Amino acid sequence: MIIVITQPYFFEGEAERIVQLLSSGTADIVHIRKPLDRADQLARLEQLVKLQRLIQALPSELYPRLVLHDCFKLAVKYNLRGIHLNSRNAQPPEGYKGAVSISCHSLDFLAECRRKPYVYMSLSPIFDSISKPGYNSAFTAEQIAEARRQGLIDERVMALGGVTFDKIDDVLKMGFGGAMILGDAWK
Repeated sequence: MIIVITQPYFFEGEAERIVQLLSSGTADIVHIRKPLDRADQLARLEQLVKLQRLIQALPSELYPRLVLHDCFKLAVKYNLRGIHLNSRNAQPPEGYKGAVSISCHSLDFLAECRRKPYVYMSLSPIFDSISKPGYNSAFTAEQIAEARRQGLIDERVMALGGVTFDKIDDVLKMGFGGAMILGDAWK
């Protein structure tokens, strides 16, 4: 599975690029990640409006392939594939019935998350990040291999962090179920 994560900012032609990624088969799923300003209520409202406009600019037949990192109510409103939990949004809304995935940044947290019904989990950073300078790989090849032997890494775990399209075969050989790509998808 190949999951592309959007840039954290909105840009001209973004909807068209998301359609291209999904329609061409380059990506199976797109995670829309637009972190909201928690302190500034006006900025938060503007961001929410932009996010809603982005979703509305996409063909509704692609909605089952979209996941939100923020504004979970929009996932319900537009019947999107699901939501992705992270440190900013650590819990799904009460009564949420869609698909839920989660970010993991340690093998201990991954082990904890595997006991919950997440559709998939991301583990990062696997390689040195492309989009976040100074965000280097947190795991050795031996740690990844041992986690695979222990059953922590399997088809439900997606590699994230420094993953490029030319490294997809490598992450699959490591035992991951797929890759989550940010920087390389938006060059």
